[in-house]
Amino acid sequence: MRRDTSISVDYVARVEGQGGLDIKVSGGKVEYAKFSIYEPPRFFEAFLVGRRCDEVHELTSRICGICPVAHQITALRAVENALGIEVSQQTRDLRRLFALSAYISSHVLNLYFLAAPDYFGYESIIPMARHNSDIFKRALALKKVGNDLTELIGGRSVHPVSAVVGGFTALPDRQSLETFGARLIEAKEYALKDVELFNNLKIPSFERRCEHVALHSDSEYAVNEGRIASTDGLNIAETEYRKYFVEKQVPHSTAKHSYVKNRSSIMVGPLPRVNLNFDKLSPDAREAAEQIGFRPPVFKPYMSIVARALEVVNAIDESIRIIDRLNLEQEKLSFEIKAGEGAAITEAPRGILYHYYKFDREGKVEKADIVTPTAHYAYNIERDMYELVPNLLDQPLEEATLKCEMLVRAYDPCISCSAHFVKLNVENRQLHDHGAKKE
Repeated sequence: MRRDTSISVDYVARVEGQGGLDIKVSGGKVEYAKFSIYEPPRFFEAFLVGRRCDEVHELTSRICGICPVAHQITALRAVENALGIEVSQQTRDLRRLFALSAYISSHVLNLYFLAAPDYFGYESIIPMARHNSDIFKRALALKKVGNDLTELIGGRSVHPVSAVVGGFTALPDRQSLETFGARLIEAKEYALKDVELFNNLKIPSFERRCEHVALHSDSEYAVNEGRIASTDGLNIAETEYRKYFVEKQVPHSTAKHSYVKNRSSIMVGPLPRVNLNFDKLSPDAREAAEQIGFRPPVFKPYMSIVARALEVVNAIDESIRIIDRLNLEQEKLSFEIKAGEGAAITEAPRGILYHYYKFDREGKVEKADIVTPTAHYAYNIERDMYELVPNLLDQPLEEATLKCEMLVRAYDPCISCSAHFVKLNVENRQLHDHGAKKE
């Protein structure tokens, strides 16, 4: 690759949504690096205004077909915080199991179907499956476990229906849970093999120290609840999110760039979670990490693939433990409609997910604010490119371009989730797009 060249990818393949890369190298240095998100904005925060508090979680789950569970749980917790609703321990356990089911299916999707073809030398999962049928069958089996567990808890595997404000409208029966526990034990053997499989791939050694952000809890591996922590010392409550996290508009993206106030870009997702919560992983997940030499903190973004594999083991272990202790009883669901505002943060498979709502006295939305994992780390992807690309100058342009695409896939962006707002200013009867902005 020449010291004066450009890397251009109009459409990054094997990610959810529409985005591209535009990188210009001059004199061996990156002049600019743009992770261009050009998917049309979807205005979720705008059309939520006027909707009832008990509709919010159903609508926001439509933001994403891959992470509807995370959006539902986060929206429900934000609504409950606004209305002062305390849910039972049974509901907390079921929601945790619900979220872990989504971790399994989402992580397996990235590991095998989106990221693995790069490392096995294929353009997609289709030719890879032909030549690696055993691995492909394992992937399908693990994906089905995640999907089926989501369906068992939520009534459907995509856009589930049973989770509501205060609890669940329907509960799985004990026999179905016990049967599923046996399936999870079998799936764990596959997941442990995956840790070794993905660690043994030729993972680029690129390293960049940046601020890793994740939820943290003293009592458990934080998924649906916890304080916001970071490798740079952040330790705040979810209610303080907007005091510390800000966004800026960029003209090349319909998603805004998030960063910590007076600091820089951040990384969220499986690697930051494992870095900040390593001691809360299940014993077998920690042992698997130690056997492959994974010792946090790790600041190599391509290693997210290994962190995902470790989280699948952890999710299976935690799911088994929750199923073993559940003794479900149907609960009465009722709550008082009143004015209020509330925020919540959970760990979606791709990283921290923020929802905020303000309701009037009739329980209708007056204001909504949603920041997804991809919106949190889109800026960090660009900062990575500034340091990665100069290290690729001795490689052919095609190979360097692939490494850049692989870095994007390591983050596993969900681009459709992130594209929410565009502000249009009218000047001299002409419209000018000034990027994304929330009103």
